[in-house]
Amino acid sequence: METSNIKQLFLAPFLLLLVLTVLISTPSKADVSKVAYRTVVIEGLDIFYREAGNPELPTIVLLHGFPTSSHMFRELISVLADEFHLVAPDYPGYGFSSMPGVSEFEYSFDNIARLMSKFIDEIGVEDYSLYLMDYGAPIGFRLAAAQPERIQSLIIQNGNAYIEGIDNDFWEPIRAYWQNRDAVNEGLDNNWWKNVKAAYQQPAMSNDQALRFLLTLGATKWQYTNGVKNVESISPDTWAHVQPLLDREGNQEIQLQMFYSYASNPPLYAAWQQYFRDHQPPTLIVWGKNDEIFPAVGAEAYKRDLSDLEYHLIDTGHFALESHGAEIADLMRDFLNRKVVSSTGPAD
Repeated sequence: METSNIKQLFLAPFLLLLVLTVLISTPSKADVSKVAYRTVVIEGLDIFYREAGNPELPTIVLLHGFPTSSHMFRELISVLADEFHLVAPDYPGYGFSSMPGVSEFEYSFDNIARLMSKFIDEIGVEDYSLYLMDYGAPIGFRLAAAQPERIQSLIIQNGNAYIEGIDNDFWEPIRAYWQNRDAVNEGLDNNWWKNVKAAYQQPAMSNDQALRFLLTLGATKWQYTNGVKNVESISPDTWAHVQPLLDREGNQEIQLQMFYSYASNPPLYAAWQQYFRDHQPPTLIVWGKNDEIFPAVGAEAYKRDLSDLEYHLIDTGHFALESHGAEIADLMRDFLNRKVVSSTGPAD
């Protein structure tokens, strides 16, 4: 047998072993995008969170809105986990986190922001980008203004920081509720709410009753489908997940307390806007322009204070990820690679 053939026979098993070792040690796309479902205890409360991606990569903390939870990020997390580390917690009273009653826990934006800050520290995250949506905006802006040096960028999706963003029919009875929780028919005669009163056949509906409508299955479906061009593209898994959690005993009182606590946010708008001007965090806006809760005028206002801003209005409603998740993921990947990865360098 020729010497070359003998060498080939001798080396073949070692070459095969080398190839197998490389294949086994190199994570597949499925491996890196696999989501872990974890819980950490903060001040005696179970805080559930979803996590994916290598923690050595740039971190994105995703803060959810009402009435959902980290569930709203379920697909986005997997899509971006090949290049980023993503963490999405549930606030107390939402998703799979603890749900103490209103007499046992202070349901306020100040307190939840404080707990989210402790959560971020507890899981070992240092510098990070923030994805802010709906309730996630006032929670996240509290974090950013308190520790601006830790914020690498902002991704804002239908989350408000300006008075004009809540100067609309939807918010009118909620603003009246801030002034008087026993109000009756305050702000309920506009075009948005008069339909709710007609449906309930209550011409003198109390504001408390009106806000409880926002916790019903019909209102939850409306939030997911209103302003969406193709309603058939929205999975019913959304409201099928959210509504049973809203329907838990005691949860309506939690949500009403959060509606009331929202009054603490507008007085902070000026401070948050000063944070924008002083620190100029790179910001990506991906906003469902047909949203009747946080309309596009609220997105437009950010242009006054942020110079490093990339602005995209998307032809959809409040929960833009449900209909345009792939588009938003692509915009985020491009933005983060230019604004965060290129400035910090690749992970070792």
